[in-house]
Amino acid sequence: MFEEKKAESSSVQVGDAVDCVVEQIMQYGVFVRVLATKQRGMVHISELSANFVKKVEDVLFVGQEIKASVIKIDEKGRIDLSIKKLEEKAPVLQQPALTKEDKDSFEKRLSNFLKNSESKIADLNIKLNNPKGSKRRSSGVKQK
Repeated sequence: MFEEKKAESSSVQVGDAVDCVVEQIMQYGVFVRVLATKQRGMVHISELSANFVKKVEDVLFVGQEIKASVIKIDEKGRIDLSIKKLEEKAPVLQQPALTKEDKDSFEKRLSNFLKNSESKIADLNIKLNNPKGSKRRSSGVKQK
C-alpha cells in the first residue's frame, strides 16, 4: 500500500524522458529538478555520457536545462536519471552500403597487409636466429 501511494504521487515512470534543470553538482553526479513534477532526481556520473567523464563540470553546469531518461524510482520515491540512455535511443545515421568494389578493395588491402606482416616477421626471426646477425659492432675503439 505504501508503494502504491508513492507510485501514484509520482507522475513520472521508468522509461520516461523528462526535462530537468541542474541544481547541484557533486563529484559523483548531479542533482536535478524534474520540471514536470518539481521532484528532485539524480544523474550519476556514469550516466552523463557514453564517453568517459572525468569531472562532472566538464559536461554540465548549474542552471543548465537537460533532457534525461528515468531509469529507476526506488521505494522512497527517489528518481535516478540517465542522459546516456537518451543518447543511445537517438537515431543513428545509416552508413552507406558498401559496393562490391569497396569490399574487393578492402579485401585486397587486408591481404597485402597480411603478406607484408608475415614477410617482416619472417625477416625478423631470421635476424634474431642468425648468430652473426645478433653481434654488435664495436664503435671503432679497440679493447685489450
